[in-house]
Amino acid sequence: MDLLKKMNGALNYIEENLTNDIDFKEVARLAFCSEYHFKRMFSFLAGITLSEYIRRRRLTLAAFELINSDKKIIDIAIKYGYSSPDSFTRAFQNLHGVTPSEARNNGQLLKAYPRMFFQLSIKGGSEMNYRIEEKDAFLRELFKICTVSHLPKPEIMVNY
Repeated sequence: MDLLKKMNGALNYIEENLTNDIDFKEVARLAFCSEYHFKRMFSFLAGITLSEYIRRRRLTLAAFELINSDKKIIDIAIKYGYSSPDSFTRAFQNLHGVTPSEARNNGQLLKAYPRMFFQLSIKGGSEMNYRIEEKDAFLRELFKICTVSHLPKPEIMVNY
């Protein structure tokens, strides 16, 4: 349980700092492990890399802000860590399938990646019927195939 609390604490820090530079050493400190191990654990548990999660979350929040405010696209891009409108547009289009301008003007459907958290889920424990049976012996045949390639015409020899 402590592991889940620590991982969720690290995720809270990430969520609170999506508009800032994220200090991965601080993230790892909150999870009580090294940066390397945090990133590996996160990828294993979440099924995506940490950098991909952060990218998706930032672009999701940017899309909400783009649609619900009159801020300039460049200001939103800079707020979410993009140094140029071109890099923001490219990343936005790769995730959402439309450019930021199209999303704002045409009311396009956009993808949203909600905040992630870790929880323990125990499955199983349901009744299962079974029986034990004795089966007759059976034979398995193995074939070994060797090729002789130093001859002008390779031959195949089959051994039983």
